[in-house]
Amino acid sequence: MDRIYDVIIIGAGPAGLAAGSYAGRARLDTLIIEKEKDGGQIVITAEIENYPGGIEGETGPSLIERMSKQASGFGAGKVYDTIVDVELEGEVKKLIGKKGEYYAKTVIIASGAFPRPIGCSGEKELVGKGVSYCATCDGAFFEDMNIFVMGGGDAAVEEALYLTKFGRKVTIIHRRNELRAAKSIQEKAFANPKIEFMWDSVIVDLKGDGILESMVVQNTKTGEITEIQAPEEDGTFGVFVFIGFVPQADLFVGKVDMENGYILTDDDMKTNIPGVFAAGDVRKKSLRQVVTAAADGAIAAVQANRFIEGI
Repeated sequence: MDRIYDVIIIGAGPAGLAAGSYAGRARLDTLIIEKEKDGGQIVITAEIENYPGGIEGETGPSLIERMSKQASGFGAGKVYDTIVDVELEGEVKKLIGKKGEYYAKTVIIASGAFPRPIGCSGEKELVGKGVSYCATCDGAFFEDMNIFVMGGGDAAVEEALYLTKFGRKVTIIHRRNELRAAKSIQEKAFANPKIEFMWDSVIVDLKGDGILESMVVQNTKTGEITEIQAPEEDGTFGVFVFIGFVPQADLFVGKVDMENGYILTDDDMKTNIPGVFAAGDVRKKSLRQVVTAAADGAIAAVQANRFIEGI
């Protein structure tokens, strides 16, 4: 058997990096496994205003860069690999990746979530061709064009505000007649002259030949259908989707207790499998924010340490 780590953390978002910092600081032999790049969802966030102690002008990438350096500074190792199977029962846990196999006494699942798609026709075909889930990634492509944002929560309204830097007009499409975002964020949106609202509406179809050219919107109360065409001078427009997330937990179906796709834990981040913990957006919880993800990671690492000490 190869090296057996004290703890392996799956995912390098805020939860995973916080867990790495706490585990490394506890002198646990720690490995973080990330499939692509550090940061998870927060790395595509343009502005972070509500993280305690965050610096002025904080962005997702800037916060993650500091968190990543902190974790490595405390001794947490890191590899980039995609885990394709797990064996979580027993004293030694086995993680099977595309590049190799990894063993640990404890595992912290911090695999996060990915943006929930609209699920309408044409969406999949037009991703990257007018449809996006990342304002910081794609906002600049729609300089002085019309931009539509679907959603009504904090993320949707915050990203709509960010997109006003690029679009000549930003329209928030929401299925209800009032936003769910925090009042302070709503006030900014209502005060911004470049933001308009399309209430009680959902996107039911996206059309275009290689590029987004029109969208069909349905009123949720009247059923009325409206097709919005791209201005002739632009030829396209942007649709940014922020309607929640889907947990990245398919790998753990049948391996740990779950509910509606989310991993179930207690207040100590413990799953039903001894030595296996979950933290961040992948677990069932009432609030999914950077601060709660970091807190989850810290708790999970402390509990992993206690578990190891008890073996």
